[in-house]
Amino acid sequence: MCFRKKAILMIHGFVGGCYDFGSFHNELQLYKKFDVYTYTLPAHEKFIVNDVKYTEWIKESIKQIEFLINNGYKEIYLIGHSMGGVIAAYLASHYKEVKKLVLAAPAFRYFYFKDGKVDIKSLNTTLKNISEILKGADTEQVVSRILKTPISTMIEFTKLVNHCQNCVNYITCPTLTIRGMDDIVVPNEGVEFVHNGIKSKSNTLVNIKKLNHECFTHKKNNEVKNIIKEFLVKRPKNKKEIIEL
Repeated sequence: MCFRKKAILMIHGFVGGCYDFGSFHNELQLYKKFDVYTYTLPAHEKFIVNDVKYTEWIKESIKQIEFLINNGYKEIYLIGHSMGGVIAAYLASHYKEVKKLVLAAPAFRYFYFKDGKVDIKSLNTTLKNISEILKGADTEQVVSRILKTPISTMIEFTKLVNHCQNCVNYITCPTLTIRGMDDIVVPNEGVEFVHNGIKSKSNTLVNIKKLNHECFTHKKNNEVKNIIKEFLVKRPKNKKEIIEL
């Protein structure tokens, strides 16, 4: 293994899996200067995610990044989708080896939870708009995720978000945040929270029209992937900006 290479670590979202990145993992492998890694969060290998604590997700993620560090990688790029974005932000705030951070629909705010409790009003809105959530995604798979996930697991998700809230203020590496403007799973409030809180001199938020929560499998996935690829291979701009596409 050549340790002059950079490692990319990809972190999937809540009740999802590495498949949520579509073919992106394979596409990134084509870049010779990157070694690309993914992993499955605890309990997510099951059809129904249960019997898990949020601390297990953090511990496994720490294990994964420390494995890369202990094997000689000095530069690590993180790509986190949804809840994976929350975890990626946590890691970026704790490890100096993280040199670039990509947050795709980071779930620091999430449709029907508020202050660690079920928000009935938001839940009702979500159920009314379920067809919009499913648009551009695998219908059967997403329905199963939403309807089969125990409340106890959802509460663990809210605990994770609460635990990681403050880490945003300690992120100093170049950061790219991507938001789908048709994303009704992660509200705009959550994306703005991240973009405004990050202290990096290179801090870019890209808002993409007609993109939903499934950034890497939606019909606009090529646009998302090209933006990320450009960010990964080019020298970052030292400015805070919001780009509308």
